[in-house]
Amino acid sequence: MPVSSPPTDAIWGTEVPGWALKHLDLSFNRLNDSGVVLLSARLEDPHGKLEKLRMSWCFLTETCCYTLGSVLGSNSSPLRELDVSNNDLQDSGMKMLSAGLGNPHCKLEILSLSFCSVTEEGCASLASALRSNPSHLRKFEPK
Repeated sequence: MPVSSPPTDAIWGTEVPGWALKHLDLSFNRLNDSGVVLLSARLEDPHGKLEKLRMSWCFLTETCCYTLGSVLGSNSSPLRELDVSNNDLQDSGMKMLSAGLGNPHCKLEILSLSFCSVTEEGCASLASALRSNPSHLRKFEPK
């Protein structure tokens, strides 16, 4: 069932000692860029355990990519898989996302960007980021 607002503390598991969310699929919800900003505090939480985040078809634009890039570059983010497919990120968003991917603290292993309006220019930003930090990303799904 689609959610109308970002996850609460109960969903994140902060109210249940010893339990923490590892996988979150928010796909096909109107999360929008503002929802990503709200999620970012949890994504950078040093006690967080979220490894897999799916936000396909969430009405995201390049605006949220600065926040996502910051999360990816954070040394406290345990995020290993990110799916932002079918959102309008464009080349400008890919540049901001690449800033986080190029950070040595980034631990992301799988990135899905299918149908995000990214062209050769955005791919060049990604290639540059991967040259800076080649050790983690092992699967890229651009389609």
